[in-house]
Amino acid sequence: MGASLGRSEPGVFEILQVEDNAGDVVLTRNALKDSRFRFNLSVVENGEDALAFLRREGKYAEAPRPSLVLLDLEMPRMGGLAVLSEMKKDPELVRIPVLVFTSSRSDEDILRCYELGANAFIAKPEEVEQFSNVVKVIEDFWFQIAKLPPAKTPPTPPQGARKIAS
Repeated sequence: MGASLGRSEPGVFEILQVEDNAGDVVLTRNALKDSRFRFNLSVVENGEDALAFLRREGKYAEAPRPSLVLLDLEMPRMGGLAVLSEMKKDPELVRIPVLVFTSSRSDEDILRCYELGANAFIAKPEEVEQFSNVVKVIEDFWFQIAKLPPAKTPPTPPQGARKIAS
């Protein structure tokens, strides 16, 4: 595809939300709507579709490469822990930041997510206003402060190697 990680067009950041709760998707969309950044929010409702999207398989063959994944833990067909584990084992997906964004507050879930390579664990607030504020903090940190990795780093030529013009 050639685009840098998470930008299908210049100035537009790609976010994949893996979420089976339509209400949380609406809250996320609403929070991003007034952003100073431009986002394309793609949503899948289960872990199997998340991996197909990320690997650009089947109906997701033309899916954009996300710059960030918002991952719920409790989902049908394949839970968030399994998705996280698969992503962090896959050399094509390992560099995509994964924010676990879930209603769980379990110490066991928090520990397991970080052991599997999550970049952050964020418990979803129960109040709408707080939910929106958390999404805005995520936006500010990940798209303004943090530096995201490029799509692919070109291989470094061996010491002394010269590029041959074609």
